[in-house]
Parts: sequence; structure tokens; C-alpha cells
Amino acid sequence: MMRLSKYLAICGVASRRKADELIRAGAVEVNKKVVKAMGFRVDPDSDHVVCDGEPVEWPKHIRTVMLNKPPGFLTSVSDPHDSNTVMKFVSHYEERLYPVGRLDKDSEGLLLFTNDGELANRLAHPRYHLEKEYEVAIEGGPSQSDVDTLRKGIELDGEMTAKANIRFLGAKNKRRLYSIVLHEGRKRQIRRMFEEIGAKVAALRRVRVGPVRMGHLPLGAVREIKGPELKALREAVNLSPDPDWFE
Repeated sequence: MMRLSKYLAICGVASRRKADELIRAGAVEVNKKVVKAMGFRVDPDSDHVVCDGEPVEWPKHIRTVMLNKPPGFLTSVSDPHDSNTVMKFVSHYEERLYPVGRLDKDSEGLLLFTNDGELANRLAHPRYHLEKEYEVAIEGGPSQSDVDTLRKGIELDGEMTAKANIRFLGAKNKRRLYSIVLHEGRKRQIRRMFEEIGAKVAALRRVRVGPVRMGHLPLGAVREIKGPELKALREAVNLSPDPDWFE
């Protein structure tokens, strides 16, 4: 048995806080009866849950995987203008998996997918300050003072970016390679940061999300995250390491 709000969160309906609000508003039914009690518990194997008139089905198997995303694919479940989405790489799984966060079309590297709604919500929420590490190739060479400016934070869309950990990794073919660690994930943030100092990003790939590293996973390949690796990922966003999700 588990709390109804937890059931809704894992099924991807909403965060636990939002799920509590839905329950209080009378939007949730269990076995055809409206439930408003905050501590109400359900059995995922036998109870029938409906939210806002739509059935909320418990997944047969909770799965989390990583993809080494190639450039040229949209991080989207579907797009009416472009059939090249990252979903083609996880279509062989029986479960319906969803990408977590964003990685723009021109970028490559580590992208997580899961059907655990609660984990997905927390991984994407800025409150948990989850580190994301990137390797970035820059055309030409920004000055040291420009790089220091990025480290301290710059203004994008009227808001200062958080401090960034930036390390110089080397140079090749008139490009300079940097490692950048961010704790936030604004749209095309790294590309826009370098544009602000007059530098152009030639290539960008994500190599780490929290404790999960891409390692030597080939481009376009997918592998499942489980065992100690999944435990560490869950703990990084203050979730129980127990993969059974039962209290």
C-alpha cells in the first residue's frame, strides 16, 4: 500500500504537493469514489484510480534509461514539424518512457528517460540543484577575463545565471575545449552564455547528470540505469533508494 499522492506522483500526474491539491479539490476518485483524505492509501495492483476523469494506470515496470543522444534529434515526445525526435531510440521498450529535461537539437550526449513521474519531476526541478556537466568546444579563444565573467554569472533574459564551474581542457584545430558544470538548465543556456562574450559554440555534449556519467556509451546507444547507479540518482534528489516505492 502507498499514499494516494505518491501513487499520482509516480504515475506522472503531478508532484506530490500538486497531487495533494488535486485530492483536496475532489479531482481524484478511487474505485469510483471521490477521495479527499490526505493520508488515503491505495494498492497499485488492485485499486482503480481516476484523476480529472482520466484513468491513472500504474506502470507494469518502472524503468530509467540513458541515451547518448546524437546531434540532429529533438528532445520531444512528438513534433508536428520534425519526425526526428529522441523517442525513436527508446521505442523498443514496452513501457512508455519520457525524456527528462532538455538537450537542444544541435547538442549531443547524456539524456535520461523514465516512466517514474516522481523521479522525472525532481530531476527537472531547480530546487534540487542537480549538477549537469558538459564538454564544450569553442571556436577561437575567449579571453581569461571573459571566462571568469561566465564563472561568476551573467544576465540572460533579465536574470543572472548561477555561478558555473568552468575548466579549460585543451585546444585542437583552433578550438578550445572546456568542461562546464551547471546547477540550472535554461533553454540553450551554454550557447547563449558564450554568445554574450562574443564566442561561438562549435560542439556541445553533456557527459554527466548528478552522479550518472555517460562513460563510453556509443553515440545513439541506450542502456538501463539500475542498481547502485539508480540508487545514487534517486538519493541525489532526496528520494528513497528503495526501487519498490512502497512505504
